[in-house]
Amino acid sequence: MGHLLPQLASIPTIANVPVHQQWPRPILPKPTILPTLLSLALSATLTSPFPSLAIPSLNSPPSSLTTPFAQSKTLLTGLENGKIRPCPATNPGCVSTNPMSSSFAFPWMIPENYSDNAIQKLEEAILKTQRNAKILVVEDTPYGQYLQAEVDGGFSRDVIEFLVKGDVVAYRAVAKKVTYVYPFTTSIGDSKGQEERMKRIMDQLGWYAPSFDSMD
Repeated sequence: MGHLLPQLASIPTIANVPVHQQWPRPILPKPTILPTLLSLALSATLTSPFPSLAIPSLNSPPSSLTTPFAQSKTLLTGLENGKIRPCPATNPGCVSTNPMSSSFAFPWMIPENYSDNAIQKLEEAILKTQRNAKILVVEDTPYGQYLQAEVDGGFSRDVIEFLVKGDVVAYRAVAKKVTYVYPFTTSIGDSKGQEERMKRIMDQLGWYAPSFDSMD
């Protein structure tokens, strides 16, 4: 057995072989897969047609929340497609002859012997029956004569609008300010008060409004 030891000792090992004579070691690739995937993901995000995948800009303004209280801050007046506007859904202190309104009222009818200078008579009746009335607009339109006035309301100022066309008078009376009871989000208003306001003006003029009872 002793004669085997020299043979084992003569077997060369990698430690005894000069570096230039050792077999080539495999060269492992650099870990470039992860940066490549990140680059592709970023490129796809920036060019994606879907807004949910886009990266938000640091300078972009925060999205505004639309609430009934925020909507009630803006009151649109004037004609809409040649008609009196309906009552806003967020404003219960309103009455309108527009059939899209929840608080609907019949338009007024002008008797034949009262039809002369109807818009002027309407202006005078407003000034006589309403507190601190201020006539804002009186103008002829392709749809009839339009009048807008501002008067004292229950909580602030109210806006009343009229459209006189022939012997028919469409109108809307609406509160400029909507009141909410904290902490609830339900608004409070008085459409009955607006109806009484308009009735005072109508009675002053001697005009009349049809009703469901008169149609029976």
